[in-house]
Amino acid sequence: MKLAISVLLTLVAIIHLLPLAGVISSTQIGRAYGIAVSDPNVAILMRHRAVLFGLLGASLLAAAWQPAFHGVGIGLGFISVLAFLLIAWREGGVNTEVQRVVIADYVALGCLLLALAMHVLQK
Repeated sequence: MKLAISVLLTLVAIIHLLPLAGVISSTQIGRAYGIAVSDPNVAILMRHRAVLFGLLGASLLAAAWQPAFHGVGIGLGFISVLAFLLIAWREGGVNTEVQRVVIADYVALGCLLLALAMHVLQK
């Protein structure tokens, strides 16, 4: 079961590492989310957000392969995924690109729910 939890957390980590490409440029962020990032302040905030996703993804990846930290990884993943899904649901009106992110987070949520069930069962 530990291996299955590790694989599931790795999938969640990969989902969280994908936005890291936004660090490269505002153009990359614009393509990824289907938005125009013309305000330098928004560009700074979005690129910094990409860095934070990289840190979270790396933390999830580290937790995935250290069974003692599975619970921490699952918790971090739930906080991130549920926060984004709640914000997207409350705001509504997402474009096609952001809808893909919503779908990816639902996939991550499914992985986290399975990982949590296995984590609880193995205890």
